[in-house]
Amino acid sequence: MTRLGKTVGQRHYVHSSRIDELAPPLSELVVRAKGIIESRQEVTYNVVRIDPVHDEMAFLYYPQLGLEPFPTLATSWRVHLPSKLVTHRRYDASLNPPILHRTELILPPDHPARERCQLLTKTCEGIGLFENPSIIGFKRAWLELIQQKGYVLSQFELIPLANATAADGDWALERDQDNVIYRHRTALSRSNLSAPIQSLIRDGLLKEDTTLFDYGCGKGDDLATLQASGFSATGWDPHFRPDAVKSLADVVNLGFVINVIEDKLERVTALEGAFALARQVISVSAMLNGGESSCAHSFADGVVTSRRTFQKYYTQGELQHFIESVLEEEAYPASPGIFYVFRDRNLEQRYLLTKSSNRSRVARARLAIIKHVRAPQPQKPDRQSLVETPEAQQCMRRLWDIHLELGRAPEVDEIDNLTEVNQIFGSLKRALRACLSVHDLGALDRAAEGRRDDILVMFALRSFERRRRFEIVETRLKRDIRELFGSMRIAEAKAHDLLFSVKDRALIGNACEEASSQGLGWLETGKSLQLHTALVERLPAILRVFIGCATAISGDLKSFDLVKIHIESGKVSLMSYDDFAGKALPALVTRIKVRLLDQDLDIFSYGGAYKPTVLFNKSRYINEEFPRYAEQTAFEETLSQLNAFDLSAYGPDEDSVVSKLRSLRWEIDGFRLIRRADLPPLSDRCGANYTFRQLVECGETWEQLRIENNPRSPASYNALVDLATNILDPVIEYFGAIKLSYGFASAALTRKIKGRIEPAIDQHSSCELNRAGSHICSRLGAAVDFLVEYEDMRDVAKWIATHCPFDRMYLYGSDKPIHVSFGPECSRKVFELVEHQGRRVPRALHL
Repeated sequence: MTRLGKTVGQRHYVHSSRIDELAPPLSELVVRAKGIIESRQEVTYNVVRIDPVHDEMAFLYYPQLGLEPFPTLATSWRVHLPSKLVTHRRYDASLNPPILHRTELILPPDHPARERCQLLTKTCEGIGLFENPSIIGFKRAWLELIQQKGYVLSQFELIPLANATAADGDWALERDQDNVIYRHRTALSRSNLSAPIQSLIRDGLLKEDTTLFDYGCGKGDDLATLQASGFSATGWDPHFRPDAVKSLADVVNLGFVINVIEDKLERVTALEGAFALARQVISVSAMLNGGESSCAHSFADGVVTSRRTFQKYYTQGELQHFIESVLEEEAYPASPGIFYVFRDRNLEQRYLLTKSSNRSRVARARLAIIKHVRAPQPQKPDRQSLVETPEAQQCMRRLWDIHLELGRAPEVDEIDNLTEVNQIFGSLKRALRACLSVHDLGALDRAAEGRRDDILVMFALRSFERRRRFEIVETRLKRDIRELFGSMRIAEAKAHDLLFSVKDRALIGNACEEASSQGLGWLETGKSLQLHTALVERLPAILRVFIGCATAISGDLKSFDLVKIHIESGKVSLMSYDDFAGKALPALVTRIKVRLLDQDLDIFSYGGAYKPTVLFNKSRYINEEFPRYAEQTAFEETLSQLNAFDLSAYGPDEDSVVSKLRSLRWEIDGFRLIRRADLPPLSDRCGANYTFRQLVECGETWEQLRIENNPRSPASYNALVDLATNILDPVIEYFGAIKLSYGFASAALTRKIKGRIEPAIDQHSSCELNRAGSHICSRLGAAVDFLVEYEDMRDVAKWIATHCPFDRMYLYGSDKPIHVSFGPECSRKVFELVEHQGRRVPRALHL
């Protein structure tokens, strides 16, 4: 009989086509998991992973299963069956995704690749690749291990490195027998656009109406994706497309080419050749330092890997210096390892202004118009009626928008509806006077101030980067400088003052306080301001320059989610997170700390040994205009009420957060924290000191009868956890051990208890339902009776009343157990049972 799937530890991996062949209990787990996830139409999978020990299923998708010997994981949907928690992870952009070994055990029996996979597995076993399975689950470590063993992976074969020569079809530059470099092996197969192409599109430099030439395009994945999306893109590569024509284009991409060329002169030739093809701009990218393999050895000014590929690793500053020294043009950092060099000066100046401008300024000025429209000034009857016509009103709105966008009075060639203006008003001057008569002049003043700041920020940053003093060629910019400053000399002098003002920590601190007061970021007074990068454009000019100096070194802000201004140290931190906008608790992926004093940076990547930490209090760094802000704040309020984490500190890793929440019977559902809906084993922890069993199997009546007393409602388990964490755990931490005398009581147990019990108000029944489907006790929550030996229980009650949230508390005597409940009402009512006419009746106390 053919083996069904493979087993790794307690986990079983099975091809999706064979899950119907599974026997119980694995088949039952699959049915339950599919029932949970079947409503998610976006789930694609070809392998299922079953973990019966942890009641977990994963639906995995390996796009190249059967086509590659060790396919990489693209997406994973994990289902925790008891809680029905579904977690999703994508790996298509990961440089180090999980991989699948021994794929012959996964593939269907008749799959044509099974035999080749079997032979490859025997080879791997023979050279000891599976000796330490804990380190081979991810692509990078697996390939490095193969190289360490002296082999290179080629299709479904492991070839000894000594045999991998140019005779195998590799294009190589041979200097001698020991120094053979295989440049084409560095070409990656991509399922998404490369970082330089994404950067060009994001910055508006590559559009559907511009042409692109990819110089050193590798396998051409970028070209295929762009062409399929309607872009005009061609490319050349010395190995994969040697016969392609090198043609002129608006945009040229030299992506990760110069770092794989071991000959310095040839590196220069490649850069010059690529730049010669660019009409408007070239993007140049290379690997930054920190990527060396432990198997690499020095060669020329770089390293040669065990795959016989060359890598020259640059620092950000070295790469910029190399580009500028070769091309004798200015290179602008777009992101770490990516630079732009412009041929088109108009495009260069528009790009620089876009980087430094407040793009939301005009929209906010328009909003101000709605609030501050002035009453029309007295005019001649015919002119008054003209202004009030619908055509005139519409024409003025368009004209005023242009006025605000420019920050100054528009000139004739800047009006797109000039014919209409002349027909209605007679001339542009008359139309502008009509606009000024009915609109708020303060909005125009603010628009002019904003445009002045944009220009000053651009000039200040250009001065910081020690750029050449360029001649203003962009028409609008010429007019702006003349109108807003009077002359270029005045504008540059003001920009110089602005740049040097960033050294004044008091000014920086004041500006941070101003920004915080406007809802722009989270301020730690005197220490830092931290905010989402989308808000940076709205900051005071001095802070935009401060951050701009950092991004002049590191690259454009669009690559990051948060920016942190360190007020005293002269540093700026830039952080990117895993789906910042789409998660209530996004996880840190990359942190770059830019040191402005020595103009250098440190890059920290998280994952693997350094687990990504989650971001608590995300709402601090965004504002009410950010998508899903209300949901975010509601999530944080619920999380705060749990008292499960120190929310003032850096968060733990994502797995730790999920684990802690699960222990409290909570789970994250998008931007909500919801209660778990499973029935846990009685052996599970219930708070820090007890299990559910200890709170269920306690009390004199239960000890005598030992009847089944398990809660049947998931809400009862949730309530018991709340009771334990909010009352029992704090009491034990303060007073020491306690003695439980009465815990949860099912309907069966309650009927056996002697004495008067009122089920409708007895929270020992927690959230259980009666036969009619209604709650036995409408107060919900949960209750427990306990005694702290050698303590006056009145003192214990006073301590609880002072330090713990609770619903009701009953005192029976200084040496008797007290009754305490925790429930949604949280009424904090205290009663003492006293004798009255032969009966014990409750009397309200105020402790």
